[in-house]
Amino acid sequence: MLYPVVTKKILRELYEEQNLSMMQIANQLGCSVHKVTYWMSAYDIKRRKISEAIYIMHNPNGDPFKIKAPETADELILFGLGIGLYWGEGTKSNKNAVRLGNTDPGIIRCFVKFLTELCGVNINSLKFGLQIFSDIKPEIALGYWLDALKVDKSQFYKPVVTKSGSIGTYRNKNQYGVVTIQFGNTKLRNIIVEQVAEIAQMAERFNGNEKVTGSIPVLGSIDQKNIIIT
Repeated sequence: MLYPVVTKKILRELYEEQNLSMMQIANQLGCSVHKVTYWMSAYDIKRRKISEAIYIMHNPNGDPFKIKAPETADELILFGLGIGLYWGEGTKSNKNAVRLGNTDPGIIRCFVKFLTELCGVNINSLKFGLQIFSDIKPEIALGYWLDALKVDKSQFYKPVVTKSGSIGTYRNKNQYGVVTIQFGNTKLRNIIVEQVAEIAQMAERFNGNEKVTGSIPVLGSIDQKNIIIT
């Protein structure tokens, strides 16, 4: 069967630049999905993975963040703190979100600052979980964290209550509970995890007393800024 010509330029613009699905492209061109599939194969245009297609479906306007490379000494310190905190306290097992939990509001505020100022995340997009012991009044603990973090109450999930005494003396260390900050985005999570891996490799080289030369791409390959270490 002969197909009307659909140029490679048009397909690349619709599929790769505008991030349309093949169904959307078919509707726009007034043809069948099979025809779009045929020309994608003919032009050897790489198809998206299912996970990539789902990501685009949930983020039709593009990434809900915009990474900014550190430009000042303060921003460089914030970058180091943010990556270090995620390295030590982040939930790396969750592959769909950037998550970090702690009892110290200062640490949570620092990570909020890292996400909003260097990763370009809208503070209203952040979600927070609160875990407390049963002898702590939820409204008191929640009020404490709302005052400390200056975020809206709607950004907090319902507190999770653990029976007092079931985790030994740890309960004495978190009078107002543990707060977990979360930003649901696979792409940003992967960028930060990759950056942690880069720095972890350099740390291993330092520990081995090996002289380290070269550069580190700050926050992955987006808006790269090189830091020279000699």
